[in-house]
Amino acid sequence: MKKTYIGWQEADYVSAQKEYTEPTPMFGKNGKLLSPGYARHNVFEYDRNKVKHKMRRKEWDFYQLSNGEYMIQLSIANISLGGYVSLVLVDIKNGKTIFTDMKVFLAQTNKYALPPKGDVPNKIHFEIGGAEVIFDTKETSRTIWFKSKDSECKFVMDMYKEHENITTVIPFEGYPDRYFMTTKQMCMPADGYVMHKGQKWEFTKDTCFGSLDWGRVCTPYKLVWYWGSGSTYLYDKDGNKHTFGFEITWGIGDERTATETMMFYDGKGHKFEAVDVKTFPKPDKYMEPWEFISKDGRFNLTMTPFYDHHSDLNVLVMRMHSHQVHGLWNGTVTLDDGTVLEIKDMYAFCEYVENRW
Repeated sequence: MKKTYIGWQEADYVSAQKEYTEPTPMFGKNGKLLSPGYARHNVFEYDRNKVKHKMRRKEWDFYQLSNGEYMIQLSIANISLGGYVSLVLVDIKNGKTIFTDMKVFLAQTNKYALPPKGDVPNKIHFEIGGAEVIFDTKETSRTIWFKSKDSECKFVMDMYKEHENITTVIPFEGYPDRYFMTTKQMCMPADGYVMHKGQKWEFTKDTCFGSLDWGRVCTPYKLVWYWGSGSTYLYDKDGNKHTFGFEITWGIGDERTATETMMFYDGKGHKFEAVDVKTFPKPDKYMEPWEFISKDGRFNLTMTPFYDHHSDLNVLVMRMHSHQVHGLWNGTVTLDDGTVLEIKDMYAFCEYVENRW
């Protein structure tokens, strides 16, 4: 079966890996994209009012937290026609969704506009459909809170000072005014709880990590991607504890100026080249081992799956079809200074998504 993405194993792939370190205008006249590339902090000056195709503008702040047994997803999305706030709790060990609490809004997209940057101090406080939500970002912490009639959750995530992330602006060939901009922030130890109809689940930073998927995009109608990430603690030969995590995304747009691939060690980013998976999982190999290798060989891990969190929302002309596969990862990674880290049974996930939206 022909693959529906461009991976370095199948193409004459050359990446310039253009890094931005200073404030950079994102749009020119008529909404034309000026600055494809990546940064370790979001230096791209995003102005939602300069987006040419406003009905294709989509913005979201999405938090995913897990201790390897349960997964919490809390998100706010503004997708031009409307949007939603959603809280989900999943038992990934037993393979079931415990509950979903979603509130939607139609129109009112300017009322629920999200901040232009996700990695600087900011605060979101909305009331949507009987639910109240607060996302509060400070210099060294993030607090997220949700409350509705049936559900409540609160988490506080720790960050290093100057905690680095991977922010990318990906263009689409043949679409000069389309783009996919995301900030992915990993390795945030998290304390918190989730409550639903009188039942409570508690989490501590000893085992629970949070991650942020922050997106501001204007894309073509059809979209495909891979997204994988995870965070954990590693111990060096002297017994010292370090945070480690990774972010791998590919298949979205024209990645010749940047790939969304980075490792994080004690809050510092280590950039590596494009990643591909050895065996395309579609249609029936999602629960078989996924072997990952980067073009430069610095990311060499295999995921052994234990749960496929599959979802398929298919409404009229819109479809969001996802296989988010959770598993244990083993292998080696190499930091910028040549240090090789051995990864043993690290919990993380990778998903394959096909969207029409």
